[in-house]
Amino acid sequence: MRKTIALLHTTLDGFLAGPNGEMDWIQYDEEIQDHVAAKMHGIDTVFYGRVTYDMMVDFWPAEANNPDATPYHREHARWIGETTKIVFTKTMKEATWQNTVLIHDNIPKEVERLKALPGKDMLIIGSASIARFFLQKGLLDELWLNINPVILGKGIDLYKDLPQKINLTCLEAKKFACGVVGYCYRVER
Repeated sequence: MRKTIALLHTTLDGFLAGPNGEMDWIQYDEEIQDHVAAKMHGIDTVFYGRVTYDMMVDFWPAEANNPDATPYHREHARWIGETTKIVFTKTMKEATWQNTVLIHDNIPKEVERLKALPGKDMLIIGSASIARFFLQKGLLDELWLNINPVILGKGIDLYKDLPQKINLTCLEAKKFACGVVGYCYRVER
């Protein structure tokens, strides 16, 4: 069965963004980029909420052919273009980005259906509300957290309103030169 994974940048106190969505505290360098890129070979489906999807569709499609883009950006743009993109939305009626599927309701049932299909693993990239929903509903199999050396004190909280304790097993921990620590956790059921 395919796994559902969330790849998120967090603060030490568990925030995914500041109170107004600020993400200027995220440290992301070539070392982290290479680490994340190596993990993408095992992914063929990406989950987004509508807000994150809108940010991605405004940036990535043009990067594949942008002569000023870095080789990494061009490669990632081609990969994300070919990857199936699932958008959980109540408001979008259609998507223009290739290989995009909209899911409007019955999210837990749809996720379980997708997990049973053949293919590689599925990844939430940066969608705070979707990652939190998956945690709340027991739909998440792994958490890939890049914990940044900063405490915000308030903001968009990954762990808000969890109905119960969630046990995790650490599968990997990597300290990056910039001070970020990347963890891979399996969600225990």
